[in-house]
Order: sequence, then C-alpha cells, then structure tokens
Amino acid sequence: MSNPFTISFGRQPAQFISRPVETNEIIENFEQEPPSSQVYMLTGVRGSGKTVLMTDIAKELAKRENWLVVELSTERDMLTSLAAKLCSRPELFALFVEAKLNFSLLGIGIEVKNAAPISDIETALSRMLGVIRSAGKKLLVTVDEAANNPNVRVFASTFQIFMRQEYPVFLLMTGIYDNIHNLQNEKTLTFLYRAPKITLGALNLTSIRLQYAKIFGISMKEAGRMADLTMGYPFAFQVLGYLYWNSRDAKTLDEVLPEYDRYLEEYVYSKIWSELSETDKQIVAVMAATGKTKVGEIREEVAMKPEKFSVYRERLKRKGVIDTSRYGAVTFALPRFDVFVRMMTE
Repeated sequence: MSNPFTISFGRQPAQFISRPVETNEIIENFEQEPPSSQVYMLTGVRGSGKTVLMTDIAKELAKRENWLVVELSTERDMLTSLAAKLCSRPELFALFVEAKLNFSLLGIGIEVKNAAPISDIETALSRMLGVIRSAGKKLLVTVDEAANNPNVRVFASTFQIFMRQEYPVFLLMTGIYDNIHNLQNEKTLTFLYRAPKITLGALNLTSIRLQYAKIFGISMKEAGRMADLTMGYPFAFQVLGYLYWNSRDAKTLDEVLPEYDRYLEEYVYSKIWSELSETDKQIVAVMAATGKTKVGEIREEVAMKPEKFSVYRERLKRKGVIDTSRYGAVTFALPRFDVFVRMMTE
C-alpha cells in the first residue's frame, strides 16, 4: 500500500479530516431558495485545509444533477476561461446551439448560421447563464488562492453583475488572510466584503488520533501523542503521517521529529516568517524565548503600550500564528513554531 498521506499542496489527500460543520453550512446555504449568500470566502494560514475543503464541497455539489462546477485559475483571463469551460461540456454545448448562441468571434467553438455573432465576453456569459437558468441548473465557480490582481478584479466585478441579474451563480474562493483582506477592500468589490468569510482553524484532535490509530495500528496513547504534536494543524497532520509511514519500521516518533521540523520549516514556516513585520517577529521571538503566555508579561518584554500591542496581537491572530482564545493570554497556534522561531532568532 502506498503512503496515504501527502505533502503536496493543491490536491486532496487520500487521508484527510473532513470539516462537516463548514461543509454543511455552505452547501445548505447554496441549496436554499433563495440563498442568503451566493459567495463564500475560505481563509486561513497556509496548510490550513482551504483547498481540501473547497474541493470536498465542489465534489459533493458536482454529484448533484442540478449543479455544474467549474474551477478557474487566477493566472488567466477568468471570464474567457469560464465561457470556454462551459462550452466544452457536451450537454451545455447542445443547449447553446439550440438557443442559437453564436460565439464564433470569441474563438470558443460555437458558430451558428443565421445568428448574429456575439463579440463581448460579458454578453456571451450572460446569454449562457440564461440558458443554464432555463435548464434548471446552478453554477458553482471555484477559485483557489485568490489574490487582488486584475484577472480576479475583473471577474469579481462581472460576477457581481450576474448576481444582480439573478442568475443561479455561486462563488467559492480561498486565499490567505492578507490576499482576501486586500480583495475585499477594493472599492468596486464591496459585495465581497459582505460575503461570509470562514477562517479555518485547528482540526479536531480526537479525529486525528482515531485516524492515526487506525492507519498505523498503534495504541490510542501513541496516536494521541502524534495528534498532540500536530496541534490540529492540517498540514502537520499530513506531514507527520507521511514521515511516520515512511520510517515507522526504522525510527521512533522522537527520531522523526527533526525531519518533521524541517518539513514544516521548508514548506510553510519560512514563508510565514518572511511575511511577518519586524515587530511581529519581535513579539513571537519573545514568546518563543521566554515561554511566557500572559499578555501583560509579553508586552513588558517588548516595551509596548497596550493599544499598540493589541494591534499586533490581532495581526498575528489573523495570520494564524497565535491563539488568543484564552483571556489575557496568547499561545502559538502552529505546532513547534516556537522551535522554528528560536532557530531563526538565536
């Protein structure tokens, strides 16, 4: 049997912990008549499972007869790409021809005699969506790793028009906090600011423990220790499982830890560190070096006034670096991030 875990981003692993609450919330809302929102934003730190959740939802809706699912890349003209992908579906192609939609001037493969060609991509998509609506179908568009670039801005602006025209279109986007925040604050895209945003946190540790115990045939105590080492961080669940699978006959769990730290550093933590400001780094360096968790004590160490410290605490929380759920305290939200920080600052 091949390794059931993966360290590759962007694809759904063979073994993963589902998020039923978030999945059901989005699917049930999209299925409502009328839906309370046609757009959801999934955000969280790198490796938090945004792509996995989006893929899980897309696969579930794609199984349903009245749903169409299209994935778009932010590196291409998203409107043209959407039109081309819709036309490439045989069942839709037949409907577009029947509706006498002539897209020959757009180069997407439909030419109908005695029908005026459509030369504007927005008009073409509007006509397509009209046909989709008449056929009783809904369209979900998924966009992974959205960023505030021209392709996304043009697409989102046009998508907003389609929603106002009451077409059955739905949008599911993922992105790290800074990218989603920047996109939502575009003056012309206020509808994204109002869209529900789900920030993905830690996975259920009991679920992780049960998966490890089942896959490796180990005791619940040992599986619990492995789960604790992940702190519920989805990418850490994959990395630790991947490494333990490859070396379980040759190494103990403790012997795997240095390699575990290296993978977390190379795949995620170095990138997170590079995106922190100098003040962010100063705060987490104090936390890592002293082990202190009380806000007042950390603030004294960095000689910072309460109002200023609150700003940076919120920044680090949104970046997924720290946990602020305990009143008056902050702790690291990522497994062995303190080990990484000490290595970077000592």
